[in-house]
Amino acid sequence: MSYHDDASDLEQSRAPLMDHLIELRQRLITCVMALAVGFIICFIFSSQIYIFLLHPFEMAAGLLASQKTKGEHGPFDLLLIVIGLKPLPAAAQSLKLVFTAPLEFFFTKMKLAGFGAIVLTFPVLAWQLYRFVAPGLYKRERSAFLPFLIAAPVLFCMGAALVYFIMLPFVLWFSLSQQITTGNIQVELLPKVSDYLELVTKLLLAFGLCFQLPVVLSLAGLAGLVTSRQLASVRRYALFGIVVVAALVTPPDPISQLMLATPIYLLYEVSIWCVRLMELRRGDDEDTIDQSRRDLIPRA
Repeated sequence: MSYHDDASDLEQSRAPLMDHLIELRQRLITCVMALAVGFIICFIFSSQIYIFLLHPFEMAAGLLASQKTKGEHGPFDLLLIVIGLKPLPAAAQSLKLVFTAPLEFFFTKMKLAGFGAIVLTFPVLAWQLYRFVAPGLYKRERSAFLPFLIAAPVLFCMGAALVYFIMLPFVLWFSLSQQITTGNIQVELLPKVSDYLELVTKLLLAFGLCFQLPVVLSLAGLAGLVTSRQLASVRRYALFGIVVVAALVTPPDPISQLMLATPIYLLYEVSIWCVRLMELRRGDDEDTIDQSRRDLIPRA
């Protein structure tokens, strides 16, 4: 792709301001309609979705019950249960969550439907965003921007899977282990449906957004804001910042913080390599553009 072809392609994509506003309105309407449809679908199945989110709670309760009766399970057995090397113990009794206001569970379902609608319609929202900004980009920039739209949801799902299968069971196991049952004293965990949803969504968002680190740093490298050498030189400060963020967004125990800090730091190292590869590719593109410019100069 030559520099002349890129310039002519961008020139053909220019349009009056009113046309851009009309296009923006149409794409916003499409996004709103997609969110509305996603909200209705998620609200219809909100009870099933909420039960699905209770599976980590069930896993933690079963593990704790087995630990008390047989004394053969500990918190690290959660990993063995997740990967299938140990069966999931059955809880001694059914899970019990409460709501203390008449419409609390109804509004909790609405919040769950709103969160689910965003997750469900993210491909539509991302595609509309890409189609709106794509005409203002060179062809090589469009080809470079498109992979980020694919990587972002994949990384978010990886963070969400870490929360759902490992982080939440451990946090809930730790919470259930704080119960006291001695004689006439009984301190029992009875979480509210809204508090449980808030915990789940907070952890999902925290891990999902933290897993976007390679996307953010790669975009910054693509824009020329950072270089791979700069990222490598501040590696120790980045590690300190990652530990601080992990301490802020996770429960106050070292295992939870380690579960978040370790993959984020590995993603930081991956980001350095991604930026380095883009720098190498950019150098090849600049050489090609310079050669195209030299070819346009008439020879004597």
